[in-house]
Amino acid sequence: MATDEEPELVEDGPGFASVDPGVGEQHSNDRLADGSPLPGVPDAGSSGTSVPPMSEETDRTETQTESIPEQSTDDSCGPNCGCKSDTPAPVESPSESSADGGTVITDGAGADAAGGTPTNVTEDGELTNLEFTEPTEKVSQPLAGEGRDEVTDPTERPNMPGDAELDTPGYGIRARMNDIEEPDDKTWFMELDEGVIDAGRCIQCGTCVAACPSDSIGIGDDGLPELVKMCTGCSLCWDFCPRGGLRYERQWKITGGEDNVKGAGDPITEFSARVREDWRHSSQDGGAVTGILIRLMEAGEIDGALIATESDEDPWKAEGFMATSPEELKDNTGTIYSQTMALGHLDFSKWDDKFEKDWEDISLAVVGTPCEIEGIRALEDFEWEYGSQEEGVRAIEYRIALMCTKNFNYERLIGEKLEAERGIDIDNVGKMDVLHGQLMVDDLEGNEILNEDIENFHDAALKGCDECADFTGFCADLTVGSVGSSDEYSSVIVRSEKGLDAWNLTEDVLDYHDLEDKSAVGKLQGWDKKKAFEALERPFDPDAPRFIDYSDHVDHYGGELNPHEADH
Repeated sequence: MATDEEPELVEDGPGFASVDPGVGEQHSNDRLADGSPLPGVPDAGSSGTSVPPMSEETDRTETQTESIPEQSTDDSCGPNCGCKSDTPAPVESPSESSADGGTVITDGAGADAAGGTPTNVTEDGELTNLEFTEPTEKVSQPLAGEGRDEVTDPTERPNMPGDAELDTPGYGIRARMNDIEEPDDKTWFMELDEGVIDAGRCIQCGTCVAACPSDSIGIGDDGLPELVKMCTGCSLCWDFCPRGGLRYERQWKITGGEDNVKGAGDPITEFSARVREDWRHSSQDGGAVTGILIRLMEAGEIDGALIATESDEDPWKAEGFMATSPEELKDNTGTIYSQTMALGHLDFSKWDDKFEKDWEDISLAVVGTPCEIEGIRALEDFEWEYGSQEEGVRAIEYRIALMCTKNFNYERLIGEKLEAERGIDIDNVGKMDVLHGQLMVDDLEGNEILNEDIENFHDAALKGCDECADFTGFCADLTVGSVGSSDEYSSVIVRSEKGLDAWNLTEDVLDYHDLEDKSAVGKLQGWDKKKAFEALERPFDPDAPRFIDYSDHVDHYGGELNPHEADH
């Protein structure tokens, strides 16, 4: 407690209660008991700010007697003014020097004080509508101070020292930054890139995209898989690739049993069939695939079907499409001879506006080439999650394979072989079919404009197709094609109980009979297997482990053993 001789000290002095400090005369009584000045208060006569005595009539300070900084001659007060003016001190507006030496004024309250006018306020103080500049897509925007008509190179590093090396390091820096021994069975996307994609063996099935649990793989502009963010080295993209780590002939036996590696397999039953409705005439062969999908959808067995559609920009280029109505199925009937990376389109967020149910309640059918069906069957056999594709993978109830000896690269088939070499106007093509070893093309009026041996188009085929021995889709529930049936009929092979359920739902809308020529299917399957044996660099072994180690692949195909440690 303070005594008469000793004033009570206030913590965090020199302030006194809520009284405002000011500039004024230094009094002798503004000292502590020992004669020392109050903390922070200069001695009388010294320059600087001092604390004046308190007025008894007001909580403001007495008249200031010390020297006051000169005020400007205008009517506005400075920031240290001690008057009682109700007018707040203006806030200084931030500004910067422009390229021509002037002052760049920012919009806002401080612009007028700094000698300018806000760009969105008139001279009378009226607020105008703001004008926004639309950003230019895929073009770097000019920086402040640059000419607005100039384009800034986004790769240019400003003010970089001449001898600096700032290039982004390659992936090989990972091996140099740590000395942790990597497990032998860890495989990266770089291995898939080295052994399959860069080697020209990718068949564009999309299984690697569906398999990636971290959504690190996307689809590039060239229709091939590409790394879109950091690879975690989980190995799944390699393991499930039908041209990489997946021993597809082993998957046949896992899915369909021992008989699935002999001849045309051991199907439950086989038919030649066609739908009775008029829309069949715009379909491929007998329209059986579309007919089956429509009946499954009408019966509530499926909510959607992952199929192919024709690109809006490129005629006769296939794209993945989720059909959710019979009308969409009819609009997209027929076959387009290019791959779609089908299994890369199982992310339901792409089709969120097409489903009213929760994703986990949706059932799908997928139509694809035998390699795509092999991939989806293998993915379904394991319980781990597949990132954003997880619900799509688990939603598949019916798998329909299209008979296939090979598929084509779009640019090489359409741009080079048909348009450039044969002068065909692709915009005038109404139908394309591969039948009896011939590529046949009709115009929009139904007139045949090309009928040529398919071998003449071998250079346009995907290289990886040569290694495939699965002409009839051994892993499917249903296989559909044209081989074995007469014109305007589809050959339908029922391979599983699910496939039989789909057939039983559909047979009442079909005109069908027993498969006309089973031997034709068997012969083409045998021919396809023979070609695969010639192209395969690895042994064909249905009894070997399902997954092929990357090191084993390198032993047979060559290549770099640890490409993930190189600077890709």
